[in-house]
Amino acid sequence: MSGAVDLSALKERADAQRTQVRQQTTPSAHSPDGSPPAGPSVIDVTDATFETEVLARSTRQLVLVDLWAEWCGPCKQLSPVLEKLANASGGSWVLAKIDVDANPQIAQAFGVQSIPTVVALAAGQPVAAFNGARPEAEIADWIDQILAQVGGALSGAPSADTEQEAADDPRMIAAEDKMNAGDFDGALADYRAILEAEPDNVEAASLVRNLDFMLRAQAHDPAIVENAAPTDVDAQLAAADVLLLGQDPEAAFARIIDVVKATSGDDRTRARTRLLELFELFDPAEPFVVSARRKLAAALF
Repeated sequence: MSGAVDLSALKERADAQRTQVRQQTTPSAHSPDGSPPAGPSVIDVTDATFETEVLARSTRQLVLVDLWAEWCGPCKQLSPVLEKLANASGGSWVLAKIDVDANPQIAQAFGVQSIPTVVALAAGQPVAAFNGARPEAEIADWIDQILAQVGGALSGAPSADTEQEAADDPRMIAAEDKMNAGDFDGALADYRAILEAEPDNVEAASLVRNLDFMLRAQAHDPAIVENAAPTDVDAQLAAADVLLLGQDPEAAFARIIDVVKATSGDDRTRARTRLLELFELFDPAEPFVVSARRKLAAALF
């Protein structure tokens, strides 16, 4: 069962994600202006915590990413305003602060050209952004408009009790036992049932993505990589699965990007959606993911 996502390491990844999900939102350890920690609605994010603290969290809450640096004068004006608004938000959104000097891969992933840059994420996708320092009232209005558009699709931050219950959920334990015993179809069905009942269950969502990909990819004939007709979208997507299962994500992503370039309408949407799903199998800061995202953007626009 070797492949793009190693099943032998899947349990370790799930355990690590469970630990991360249990952690409480922590105050910012520092701010560009040297002010004290801002509070529970403000978190420091690094390359290592980006997936859990930003992407996964954005399925439950609106996340505003503040990309800043110590040497940036406008950052020192903007960050305190953002922190004030975050602490007054009542948990409707959270501010994720990222030092671009310490975490350059994240800045590259967002295609940052200047700082400060603020990016709003909902359901794992950027939905709005702005550059430079702005007045508090203007930023507050900007946030209110975003919440009005996406707030209904977000479930809200889980409580500590909810997180602990999820970690000890006997349904998750039973599904994990099936996975460890080699019953991957059964485990996938169990995780899907949990996710259907609890759409904000980050751990179940991650395991569904990984298992779904691996079972789908292994069902393809490896010869599809050579035999897929250039105009056959389904065959090209299958070939990308096989390439990814064979530990060649660059080739897999390139195959789908070529489909995006050559198609339009529903076929292009289907190819783009599949590529975004494959991105979710990896750390978003991986260089090959960052590169593929840029190429996808160029292909679309």
